[in-house]
Amino acid sequence: MSVGGLDGRVALVTGGGRGIGAAIVRELASHGATVAINCRARVEDARALATEVGRGARAWPADVSDPGQAERMVADVAAAHGAIEVAVLNAGIWRGGRIERLALEDWRAVTSTALDGAFAIARAVVPTMRERGFGRIVVIGSVIGLVGFAGHSAYATAKAGLLGLVRSLSKELGRDGITVNAVLPGLVETEMTAAIPRASRERMIARTSLGRPADAREVASAVRVLAAEGSYVTGHALVVDGGFSL
Repeated sequence: MSVGGLDGRVALVTGGGRGIGAAIVRELASHGATVAINCRARVEDARALATEVGRGARAWPADVSDPGQAERMVADVAAAHGAIEVAVLNAGIWRGGRIERLALEDWRAVTSTALDGAFAIARAVVPTMRERGFGRIVVIGSVIGLVGFAGHSAYATAKAGLLGLVRSLSKELGRDGITVNAVLPGLVETEMTAAIPRASRERMIARTSLGRPADAREVASAVRVLAAEGSYVTGHALVVDGGFSL
């Protein structure tokens, strides 16, 4: 399916230094985008990735769950690269455990990173997108936000909340030429998911029709389609889970 390229587009990927985020950076850059790679830590990894993909990519350290940092970063990216036309809201962390063992600070860290981060970046990029009459916002959720999973209550809650944001913003921004969609991966082989207990991983793989975790590149290709200029899709949650949620 050809929906248009990304040549000359400026894209911001939050949580872009590793895992799914890094795969998205590579995918967008390979299709012509200049990518701003946001990271909260491990800045050298993000800088190495920027060097790898080229096309003017740069690392932009910031904690996107802090609205002030998010707004400053968006302004700085725009000053360096031009207006952000594609925003991929990928920042997230996983902390889990049975509800009686889940610390409040872990709950808050998971939900704040996902929800506050997505809100802050969306709020910062939308005004310029609206002025230009074009924008693509792609939120990285999780199929766990649809179906739930034992021991993942904080993560599932955060990802389910992102779907509400996507659906509401798609209705709010569609007439301004801005599409807002989500990609919902199942289990993906990344450094973050390596922290999931073995028993949970085995249960997830057993439930997956394809019988394996996804490669991060398989998620990134879905993001690229939704980020393209010709996309006529908005308010949609694209499930990329190998049949896990069936």
